[in-house]
Amino acid sequence: MPRRAALCVAFLEAMAIRSGNAQSSPATPDPATLRRSSFTWNQAEIEFGFGHWDAVFPTRPVPRGTHVRPLAAGKPLAALLPGTPGGEELERFITTEKVAGLIVLQDGAARLERYALGHSASGRWTSQSVAKSVTSTLVGVAMKDGFIASLDDPVTKYVAGLRGSPYDSVTIRQLMTMSSGVKWNETYTDPTSDIARFYVDPITPGMSATVSYMRKLPREAAPGAKWVYKTGETHLLGILVASATGQRLADYLSARIWAPYGMEQAASWSIDRTNDELAGCCLQAGLRDYARFGQFVLDGGRIDGRAVVPDGWFEDATRRRFDTTYPDRGYGYQWWTLDGGAFAAFGIHGQLLYIDRSRGMVVIINSAWPVATSPERSATRARFLKLIARAVDDSPKVSK
Repeated sequence: MPRRAALCVAFLEAMAIRSGNAQSSPATPDPATLRRSSFTWNQAEIEFGFGHWDAVFPTRPVPRGTHVRPLAAGKPLAALLPGTPGGEELERFITTEKVAGLIVLQDGAARLERYALGHSASGRWTSQSVAKSVTSTLVGVAMKDGFIASLDDPVTKYVAGLRGSPYDSVTIRQLMTMSSGVKWNETYTDPTSDIARFYVDPITPGMSATVSYMRKLPREAAPGAKWVYKTGETHLLGILVASATGQRLADYLSARIWAPYGMEQAASWSIDRTNDELAGCCLQAGLRDYARFGQFVLDGGRIDGRAVVPDGWFEDATRRRFDTTYPDRGYGYQWWTLDGGAFAAFGIHGQLLYIDRSRGMVVIINSAWPVATSPERSATRARFLKLIARAVDDSPKVSK
């Protein structure tokens, strides 16, 4: 049996034994099934696959550097300590929402850090669509570096394979805000949707898998007129950054942010059938490194006092530019804007990178929801974020 397949089976057998319920957690699922699609995984497979993505899918490494940026230990949030009502809510949230990792930074110090589902500080978890906001940030880095002249440049200036397609008249800004007007279906449970077909449709010879699929889509609205959530367009942004910089997306992330900022672990980024990073999803990183990235954003994209994105980039990127299908969320440059001034990156099955500038706070939640999306679970998470905010407000922000 191949090493990756053996690892999958061994882990899932252990999951079945630990849970004491072999019927709901099959002991020996077919590893090839895991590799075909994560949209059909059962709970044990989700918990394994999200924590061991590299063992299932091909990825490209994002090397770390020679130094690690420390995370100071902040004073624990008193309202969430064991034996308090908030502590009971914290435990309930971790259990019911299938949380694998949770960390709260305030002013760069860790005030809460928890792990579950066998996850730990030394492990990595997949970001799902949280990666979209990382890709957006790399667009800003490429602008600062002079590789991209303007967000109002046509996408086809940098991605020649899109010429002669509905993307002819689309700008980078419209791609960043998912307002290209090109039709796309993101329904995860529909095998005929674009998000499903993207990974299996035949590839035009000589083209990247992303460009091959996206150039064939029809137009449904004028560029800039309509917002529709499209993972495929973030994949296109990854192709655009790679083309503009002449570097692999994972290499560019490593060289400009991951290594110089001082991430603790190497990360990895999933690649497609033509070996391009899937920029709209699936960056694998440690919980603390997701938190460091959030702090980098909160600090305005500066590393040791030097800006690596244009001045005001994150203020522009996290400004509400379109209303969405969610009443409490708008959309910026691959960031969700939230009522009350906070902003976030969300990933299916409960992934979250949440930033509250007013409190100097970063919250990361790695989860293994049994479903890709859930209004009820999203509402539960929103209530829990309010609980964290109250705990921060009620507790002085001093070091231990």
